[in-house]
This record gives sequence, structure tokens and C-alpha cells, in this order.
Amino acid sequence: MNNSYHIDSICREIHRTFPAHKEQPVIGITGNFSEGNCAVADGYIRSVLAAGGTPLIIPPYEEKDALLSILDRIDGLLLTGGGDINPLFLGEEPVKQLGGINHRRDRQELLMTRLAANRQIPILGICRGIQIMTAALGGTLYQDIHSQHPTPCIKHDQQLDRSYPSHTVEVEPRSLLGRIFDGEERLNVNSFHHQAVKEPAPGFKACAHSTDGLIEAVESTEYKSMLGVQWHPECMILCGDESMLPLFRWLTGEAASYREARRLHQRILTLDSHCDTPMFFDQHIEFHTRDPKILVDLHKMTEGGLDATIMVAYLKQLERDEESLLAATSKANRLLDEIEEMVARNCTAIEIARTPDDLYRHKAEGKKSIMLGIENGYAIGKDVSLVEHFRKRGVVYMTLCHNGDNDLCDSARGNGEHGGISPLGEQVIHEMNRTGMMVDLSHAAEKSFYDALAISRTPIVCSHSSSRALCNHPRNLTDDQLRALAARGGVAQVTLYSGFLREDAPATIRDAVEHLNHMVSIMGVEHVGIGTDFDGDGGIIGCTSASELINFTRQLLRERYSEADIRGIWGENFLRVMRECIETSKH
Repeated sequence: MNNSYHIDSICREIHRTFPAHKEQPVIGITGNFSEGNCAVADGYIRSVLAAGGTPLIIPPYEEKDALLSILDRIDGLLLTGGGDINPLFLGEEPVKQLGGINHRRDRQELLMTRLAANRQIPILGICRGIQIMTAALGGTLYQDIHSQHPTPCIKHDQQLDRSYPSHTVEVEPRSLLGRIFDGEERLNVNSFHHQAVKEPAPGFKACAHSTDGLIEAVESTEYKSMLGVQWHPECMILCGDESMLPLFRWLTGEAASYREARRLHQRILTLDSHCDTPMFFDQHIEFHTRDPKILVDLHKMTEGGLDATIMVAYLKQLERDEESLLAATSKANRLLDEIEEMVARNCTAIEIARTPDDLYRHKAEGKKSIMLGIENGYAIGKDVSLVEHFRKRGVVYMTLCHNGDNDLCDSARGNGEHGGISPLGEQVIHEMNRTGMMVDLSHAAEKSFYDALAISRTPIVCSHSSSRALCNHPRNLTDDQLRALAARGGVAQVTLYSGFLREDAPATIRDAVEHLNHMVSIMGVEHVGIGTDFDGDGGIIGCTSASELINFTRQLLRERYSEADIRGIWGENFLRVMRECIETSKH
């Protein structure tokens, strides 16, 4: 007997190589379904293996719990080719040229694609897969290109062996697809289909076309790891042609990055230091669902790997007569009540945290955390005793002002009424120090910032501010402010608010990373963090909600930040200040 077939020989070989074994990203591959059987063409499996991934076949089924469990275990998703998509799922009646459909497969893959996209799982769609991706995420399809495309089509249903190319596609310059193929402007491909992408989904663009103008590839325009091609790259490897392996190497590389970020989130605590979700309470939000009205909810926190957020009771700066001040205090209390009521309704999944220890305990219990904050010292009016009242309610920080001067200090968007911190504001800062409440100087005028830095016995924070050197907005911090803040042990939290990141165009996740990099270069990595301002007009291209925050971690890993650095950026730096404020209040 040939010893290479003996089970003992195979086991010895595995044992010899095991010490050098490197865990590979798991790539879920959708299975075809025909006559009661699930099958996957060998080319998909061989291509994933050759690209350094571990293939996992996903058979068609509709059990939602099992589907979610699979998504929790894969690092990338490969949507494979197959039959036509049922146009009823797209709200269309079928044309007579429609081919065979598979309702069971359509339903699963459309749902799975959307859920995977919500989780930021890297996706590569091939042939039918590009169409599934497009349909699931809001684009449109041709049911039949030959009867519906406005211009005559070349032959897309080749009779050649599928391992060989049949026509060419033009690749868009400076596209992801172009980078994957080292700047190639034309690719030889093997398309065979009669359904195709008509309009890419929102957040996608066409990145390759055949000579008849038909879309042959789409890619994300929002820094997402999602790409679809109309041809069959998996067939090439079957005849020894590795020209299409770069597509699979891209998928496995993105999957490895995603896996690293997801596992990092499991090990560390992730805290967003500022969100304004209570501003939407009057719109009857449902925090336990994936509510489209808000950027932070339980589903999005879970998808993005966010453990905790500081929800603020935001108060617009209005009149400062006695009646208006009383109304402001009343509103702050009401908003805090509503946050607590929302948490109580979802107590099996989320809790109010008052201290850093609470945050870590909740994470160990598998729960999310909400901390309480106040945005605008207008909430206390002229009554210093209200600082203690709100601190006892669990408020961890108060932003001294918002857009407009108040009785405590001058705002970055104010008229310089006090020339910085007012005498009342100085008393309030001392009381905040005494009670262990953090002093937040986001929105404050520069003079107010320096005054507060001199007055406070504890480090101050800027819960959602970015760099003035990169975006000249009065709300941002100059390099001198950043240095002064770091010298006193404080932290500045990069905000994902477009207008505070760049002035000339909508901001992207790369702009936010550049702000963070600059602030690190000025202050040191131990003095920076993230305060998204989600639901307060925060949200940028590539990081539009809490579900996409894992993308920020992937960017930090690409920038070569260490795990210790990322742990600090994602909350520990901010919590260090919180601990110091609490400890100081005890003495």
C-alpha cells in the first residue's frame, strides 16, 4: 500500500507541521442548491485555500439563529454563482426571459448579505454574488441584459470551457479593483450570465465595464471591504491559471484584518465618550431594535463591537432668565430619567454604569453599558448645588457650555461675555472637582479652556473635539491647547463630526484617523480617545454609525498602533481621568 494514503502517515505529517501552523481566516462560501442537494464548485474552495483562507461551506437554510451563529464565526463571505434571482424580492414582475430561480437560496443570501454588511464582514461577490450584493443593499438589476439593456450586448454566455476568458473589461482608474490587479487597465475575463447590475447600491460604484457598457464589477465607496465581479475568477485556477488569485488574496487579507479587530474588541473595553441619542427620544425610538432613526442602539453597538457609550442630556443654549434656567434644569432631569427608563426596559442587555469598574463588570457579564453626561452647564443655571445633585444621579461629566455663552463661561461660538470662565464658573469647577465629576471643555472658547485648566484640581477632558491644525474650526483644539491639556494629564477625544474634520468636502474615516495621528504626535498616545458625537450630527463616510466602529479599529491596526495603544484610545485613557477625578473627590 502506498504509505501516503495510510492514516497514521497523514497524522504524523499533521503533527510535524502543527508547531508552525498559522490560523487562517475563515471564509464562508455560499452553497448552491439543486434537487435537494447542496454543492460548491471546486474552484471556489481551491482559490480560497490558495489565497491562505479556510473555506467553510454555508448551505441554504432560513433558520435565523443558525444564520447569525454562522456570521459570528466567519471572517469573510464569498457569494458564489448560480441561478437567477427572483425579481419578486426586488419588487418586480418577472420578464419572460428570466431563467431558473431558487427561492430558498435567494431568501437566505439576500438576508445574509445585509446582515454581514451590517457587521462589516468583508464580502466578495462572484457572478450571481455581485447581483445578490447589489440587490440586498439597495441597487437594481437587469433580469435579462439582452432584452433590457439599452444598447446591444456582446456575447456574455460563452460556450468555451469556463477556465478560459471570453472577453475583456475596462477597469476604472484609481479603483480598488485596479489596485488589486496592480494598476491593470484591462482584464481578460470569463463572464457567462444574462442577469447583471443595472444600478449599483448606494455607497457603491461601478469599477469595471465590458465593451458594451455593461457593469462587470462594483466596489464600496465608503471604505468597506465589499467587492463584486460579474465574471468567474474561481474557474481560472482549475487549469493552473493564477491570474485571478489576487481577488481571493484581497478577500482573505481583509478577512484577516477583520478577525484581528474583532478579537481585539473582545479583549479590550471600547468606550465612546459622547453620543446624543436622547435627542431622538421624542421620535419614539426602539433602542432594542436596529432602529433606522438613530446611530446608536443595541444592535449597532453589538455589530460594531462597542461596549459602552456616554449618552448626554443635551441642552440648546437659550435665554438665561429665571424661568428659562428652571426649564433647562427640568429638561436635563427629564432626559436623564428617559435614559434610565430606556436602560431599564432593556436590563437583560444593558445597564447604567457609574464607575470604570462597572463598565468592566458589565462587559464580563455580556452586557453593554450606558454612562450619563450633560452637554451644556446651562443645565445648572446659577445653582452650584445642582452639581452635586447631578453627580449623585450618576453624571460622569458636564460640558461647561455649548454653542453660546452661558453663566459659567464663554463658548467657542459665543461673544466673549466673561473673558473666559466667570466667577460662577470657577465655583462650579471647584464643586465638580469636589464631587468627582469630570470637567469637559468641548465647545468652550480658548480663554475658557486655559482658565479651566488653571482652576481645576483634576485633569480636564474634551469629550468630542478634533485638531484645529487640520481643520480650522473654532470648536477644535490648537496644538498649544493639546500640549497644555496633555501636560495636565487630560484627554482629547477625536470626534466623527464631518465639519470638525475637514472644511472642503465630506469627511471620511481616513480624515478622522489623520486627526488622531496628529493629536498623538502632539500629545502622546496616552492622551487621546474617541467621542463620536453620533446622533448629534456625527457620522462620517466609513463610520456612519456604531455598527461601523470596528472599521476604525481596523484603521488603527493598519496604522501599526499596538494593542496597548488601542486599548488606551478606545477608552482607558479617558477612564484614567475618570478614576483620578473620583479618587480626588474622596480626599
